[in-house]
Amino acid sequence: MASTRRILIWIVLSLALAALAVVSFVVLPRFIKGHPPGIAGAVLKQDVDAHKQVAIADVSITVADDLTGHVYRTDASGAFRLALPQHVRFGDFVTLHLRHPDYEPLDLTQPVADKLYIVKMVPIVRMVTNDGGGPKITVANIVARYSIRITSEVNVGSGVKTFQVVNAGNVPCNGQSPCSPDGKWKATVASSTLDAGPGNEYRNATVTCIAGPCAFTRVESDDFSHGGHTVGVTVRNWSDTTTFLIEAEAYHPMVSDAVRDSYPVIFGPTLHFTLPQAAEGPSILAEIDGKPITFPLGPNLCLSWAQCSAKSGADQSRAYQCELKPGFRFK
Repeated sequence: MASTRRILIWIVLSLALAALAVVSFVVLPRFIKGHPPGIAGAVLKQDVDAHKQVAIADVSITVADDLTGHVYRTDASGAFRLALPQHVRFGDFVTLHLRHPDYEPLDLTQPVADKLYIVKMVPIVRMVTNDGGGPKITVANIVARYSIRITSEVNVGSGVKTFQVVNAGNVPCNGQSPCSPDGKWKATVASSTLDAGPGNEYRNATVTCIAGPCAFTRVESDDFSHGGHTVGVTVRNWSDTTTFLIEAEAYHPMVSDAVRDSYPVIFGPTLHFTLPQAAEGPSILAEIDGKPITFPLGPNLCLSWAQCSAKSGADQSRAYQCELKPGFRFK
């Protein structure tokens, strides 16, 4: 009887320990980790060639069981960040509904984890009929052109000026400032400036002692070596009168527009090019069936032969991606 009781107690304890283990390894982690802040990832085009797995912008994404009905959208780089319903915990499965008019609908069910979700969508293949039944329209010799404002400097002359620091040598200072650096001799401190004139700036300015006991002088303040609209200098002299010369080259800054070309890289049906932050008025020059045409690339990025998107980089440059529309091909 006692033996049977011990066996029953052992079985009950074993079941209790097993239940505790389940709680520890399955249930508790969900509550310890708590509600995830959200999930993030990117949506790409499905293709066996990695070069053609381009980002898909403006994909609408909804989360199943999200009572708010909020619709998320991918940005120009295909990136997304989603908030999750409050009842969801790490390890729970959630279903994402991804929709885009050019791609097959996708319902993706994944466990919630601390990772980046890379989703690939299959493009919709549409039948294209050419009126003449001939080959696709050829797009060739593509150049991305833009203008950028540059500042150049034109040398408009030079500035020259002499000035004297008048002083009598070998006169004791007797504590009456200004004095020589060692405080022994009476000194004179004098300043002079040089103005470049309206709209001009000085470069390569120099100050030189050209006459008198230059060995007993010292430049007190340097307002010339860095250049600028006005340059100047302050000199201390504790001997006889000395003469200094200020010289500088005068430049006039001029702002002008320079045209630059960028040559896109083509992978399959998609071309890529990047323009600097300061680029203005971007356009694409291309030969369409042998005819050179310029296509302004306005804010809507509309081209008759390609669908384009753009994203900004960390340095504020703009990376453009254009995918050919049906009926066109790159030469």
